Amino acid sequence: MDATTPGSLAAEILEREDLKQALAEHDFAAAFALIKKWGGLSQNRIAVACQLTPSKVSTIISGQQQITSFEVICRIADGLRIPGRMVGLADRPWEVQTDTPEPASRPAQASHLSDEASWRPAKTVDLAAELTRSDLVMDRRAVTRALSGAALFGVALLDSIEGWLQPAPPCTPRCQRGRIGMREVEELEGTARAFRAWDHRYGGGLRRKAVVGQLNEVAGHLEEHQAPNVEHGLFRVMAYLGGTAATIAWDSGLQKQAQSYYLLALRAAHAAGDDAFGANILAGMARQMLYRDRPQDALELVHLARKGASATAGPRLRAMLHTREAWAYAAMGRGAAFRRASGEASEALTNAGTDDEPYWIKYFDEAELAGVTGGRLLEMARKEPKQHAQQAADTIRKAVAQRGTEAGRSHALDTIGLAECHFLMGDVTSAVDLTGQAVAAAARTQSARVRTQLGQLYPYTVDRGASQRIAEARTMIRDLLSS
Repeated sequence: MDATTPGSLAAEILEREDLKQALAEHDFAAAFALIKKWGGLSQNRIAVACQLTPSKVSTIISGQQQITSFEVICRIADGLRIPGRMVGLADRPWEVQTDTPEPASRPAQASHLSDEASWRPAKTVDLAAELTRSDLVMDRRAVTRALSGAALFGVALLDSIEGWLQPAPPCTPRCQRGRIGMREVEELEGTARAFRAWDHRYGGGLRRKAVVGQLNEVAGHLEEHQAPNVEHGLFRVMAYLGGTAATIAWDSGLQKQAQSYYLLALRAAHAAGDDAFGANILAGMARQMLYRDRPQDALELVHLARKGASATAGPRLRAMLHTREAWAYAAMGRGAAFRRASGEASEALTNAGTDDEPYWIKYFDEAELAGVTGGRLLEMARKEPKQHAQQAADTIRKAVAQRGTEAGRSHALDTIGLAECHFLMGDVTSAVDLTGQAVAAAARTQSARVRTQLGQLYPYTVDRGASQRIAEARTMIRDLLSS
């Protein structure tokens, strides 16, 4: 087996009862030793295949360290070509891979939307058409391969959105006369609203093609000459759909695709003159940077959003932007700045009414603020559990109580976070109970992000004695993550 391009272990090796038992029990000390003995692989070759260091493999074989990370288990299965069922996983991608050639066309990359791209409305329409048409002709697996790469960071990202602060130039008249009016625009906006609500509750990418298809249709209408009010309405709908497409891609782990749609949505909001929604898109991009451990980039995006929408942002939007700022400060270890920004978010939210802001920001209420703030306190508790774990638990518990199971994805994330808080506090009994609730909540969503967060509970269930309940919690997590 080549160390850099691993092949399958011999069938007679995988059929050995001792190896099958070791893999089923996740006893990788025994499994690696057997693979070395009967598979003829050196320690270094095992390390390279599984993307581990040789010293890490050595400590595993010697029994000094156990594998507790679900991600590492996946890397071992993929690197050594061990069928997923042998380690409690679903079939791995390479087990079901076909030789179907990829379509010739490629989706527009993030750079197509950013490198010296004009902010003229006509260019935004062209970019939308290019991105959605190429996206729609590719199957899901091809899209994943093409668009799961790295997103733009730092100066490259900030330079690409410099035009956000400039006034939108007038649209260039199109030759073909438009055929729709404001009634059709309102219907399209209703569809965009329904897609957003569905994604906010369930997450995942099951309706991605539907959103992209609707976005493509809007781009088609904008390729025709429309009345000014219809044109602005269509750009607003394009921004809404682009934002939803970006969120779906981000929630599914497609970082490059998410950024492509975020940038498109920002340009569409700019063409529509909707500074407030543009700021909301920038907040989404900041969140993406925070999940990619780029807090300084996130902070720059939040400041840009606040500057661009200073005259139009309502209380809820301002509160949400403050929480993004607080998140960045927490990630940077700036505790005082985190507390200040969190206080500003709470203060802004006290001024929020019931009917004074757009539908897309109505979700940001006291429960959402508690969930976001609790999540940041949990991140701090992982480093200093005695100082922050109890406060994190108390804050997240408010979110769980206020929004309930109907919140779908948010409820699942809250419950997972609350379970981890109790593990950090040493309250294993409550932590196990909450883990069961978290697994049940996660199973009701299609969110890859929820499953990633659930995977962070897995290490807490390993090496905690012979408790039957701990073992049951571990099995529940593993069964869901491998499904």
